[in-house]
Amino acid sequence: MNKHTGWLMDLYPGAQGGLSLWLLCDGGERLQMQMNFPVCFYAAGESRLLRQAWMHLQGRELSLARTCRRDLFSGERDLLAITVPHPGELCNIFRTLSEQFPDLDYYNADIPLPLRFAAQTGIGLLGRCRVSRNEEGQVTALERLDSPWELEPEPLPLRVLYLSPDCDPVVCPPQQLQVRFERQQFCLNLKDPQTLKVSLEALLRRCDPDLILSDYGDTWLFGQLREWAPGLNPNRDPLKEIQTRNAASYFAYGQVIHRGAQVHLFGRWHIDRCNALLFGEYDLQGVLEQTRVTGLGVQETARKSPGAGITAMQMLTALRTKVLVPVVKQQAEGRKTLNELIRMDRGGLIFQPLPGLHKHVAQIDFASMYPSIMVQYNISPETNLSGAPPGDREEEGLVPHTLRPLLEKRLALKNQLQQLDPRDCRAGPLKARAAALKWLLVVCFGYLGYKNARFGRIESHQAVTRISRELMLQAKETAEDLGFTILHMYIDGLFVQKDGLGKPHDFTPLLEAVHSQTGIPITLEGVYKWLVFPSSRLDSRLPVPNRYFGAFLNGDLKYRGIALRRHDTSLFAAETQLGVLKILAQADDPREKAGEARRFAAWQLDRLRRGKIPLDRLRLSLKLSRELDAYRSPGPAARAGRQLEARGQPVRPGMRVHFWYVYGGVKVSDVDLKEIDLGRYRRLVERAVDEVLGEWGLAQEPVLPGFGAVPG
Repeated sequence: MNKHTGWLMDLYPGAQGGLSLWLLCDGGERLQMQMNFPVCFYAAGESRLLRQAWMHLQGRELSLARTCRRDLFSGERDLLAITVPHPGELCNIFRTLSEQFPDLDYYNADIPLPLRFAAQTGIGLLGRCRVSRNEEGQVTALERLDSPWELEPEPLPLRVLYLSPDCDPVVCPPQQLQVRFERQQFCLNLKDPQTLKVSLEALLRRCDPDLILSDYGDTWLFGQLREWAPGLNPNRDPLKEIQTRNAASYFAYGQVIHRGAQVHLFGRWHIDRCNALLFGEYDLQGVLEQTRVTGLGVQETARKSPGAGITAMQMLTALRTKVLVPVVKQQAEGRKTLNELIRMDRGGLIFQPLPGLHKHVAQIDFASMYPSIMVQYNISPETNLSGAPPGDREEEGLVPHTLRPLLEKRLALKNQLQQLDPRDCRAGPLKARAAALKWLLVVCFGYLGYKNARFGRIESHQAVTRISRELMLQAKETAEDLGFTILHMYIDGLFVQKDGLGKPHDFTPLLEAVHSQTGIPITLEGVYKWLVFPSSRLDSRLPVPNRYFGAFLNGDLKYRGIALRRHDTSLFAAETQLGVLKILAQADDPREKAGEARRFAAWQLDRLRRGKIPLDRLRLSLKLSRELDAYRSPGPAARAGRQLEARGQPVRPGMRVHFWYVYGGVKVSDVDLKEIDLGRYRRLVERAVDEVLGEWGLAQEPVLPGFGAVPG
């Protein structure tokens, strides 16, 4: 009997049935093992139909039984339990049965395999474990050695291979493939396919990476490798083929979202940084953290939204508590009168800000307000939604039971981060992990009311917002009782001001009073030495709720809703606006630095006029909101999309198209500096700068002196 200790890296249906497990061992080995792992799903409905389904399944290599389990909404149900000995066969059996008997209700039929494994063994992906196996490689025993809720898990000794082309394939055909592994860096020539294939095969053998981290790997590289290097198998498991998933566009949260094609590997991972949804927010450390707590695979976690992670966590809680997971949500919104609907469906509380420049402003935020409400008030589809804290006898609902450890871990990581020096090498990974958990908590509220959520219920969603509005009013009244002026309130945060108070410790009594009144943790985001709430472009008398910028006491900037934060801003315009803000942040009163900021903006425009700005800093990005044929009067994004389509590149709603403004329109590739419409870019920069400098009555002066000599 052999025993090995390490991290569970990957699992999937084996080629011979059962499961294939990959263990990243403490000694550096990467071991593949096999394990018998039967899986079960359920059918419910009329007795007559269940008997027919039983007869239909008899004679197959299945185990059939009658059982009883709890549906979260319907209570105990009599079920037909169907146990499949080989997990890879479940999808085909379920599809055949559901087509033959569409009137039955099905449960636990589409649960990801890693979640089933974690629920049954207690060991999730990336979890440390001790595995015993026999001489044939079959797993005989498993022992869990850690928990996904540990604050300082042992770091994974990953071997990472970086692959990226020398340019964006949409702009022009790449000529070289840049390779980086540990301290080695070199390039492979893409013009010689045979040499490329031999080089990549040798690279995979020599480095044996656990992760291939690519740029454009999903949408370009692996597709090209199938043509250039047929027969190349980048999997660690030689018996498996690359798994590909088609691109898709879908509508969610009021916008069209495009998900590019995907390439998944077996025995090792592949992540395309350009196709990973939030990789730029929390990097690889955040992806690994989400994998630990959600149970989904690394490749799935990197590409899917945090909502998929929350769904996975709720499924895992349901499996562990013997609650059925429906394949299709069966509950609809309850009937309400118009008055009831108006009273209940109001969303979060927003107070309009006081436009203009304000000094010594503190921003205080409830820590994960909506998840905290869901946990503290036990908001779940099956619980009491009265809005009062639960009594001692009320059983904790599935949703708060899922969120409680996640919320506690995120708050603990934030506390650790606050105690670290920003220059500490541990601060970066810790910040990424906290951000990954934050995104899970951000979407958990939306999924509570999402129409297709397995454990969603709109009444629960409305109960959370109702409680949040009351808590915000309590916080406002508490602050006003202490003599503070409320400048702005937005969902879960307040901007407050009081004469004579300007240091962080001055606001401690306010934080304690609000926490005591509401019971929800509240933190000081920071104290601004100055803060600006801009006016609307359409009407200077009106503010914009979620648009502001300011400088903290230490000079750090914070901004929301301005050009810097928008995806449709070119890097050049964003850099210019950021440069202006950094100059203003040097002073206690930004008006003192307005002249210097104007001179910087003029210098930037002079560089633009003289052709000193790299073309990649001028490229813009816009999202297509519909099919190209549906645009009645095509704007820049639609015209760019048609150019891409003419070049044979597929264009779908939700995709971001990149382009340059040139004389006569837009262009997506092969742009020369002489073609750039400098006047158009100048106006974009002027708007970005005026968005900041025009707030203090400076608009009557020319904010930018133009393309002439730069003021001294």
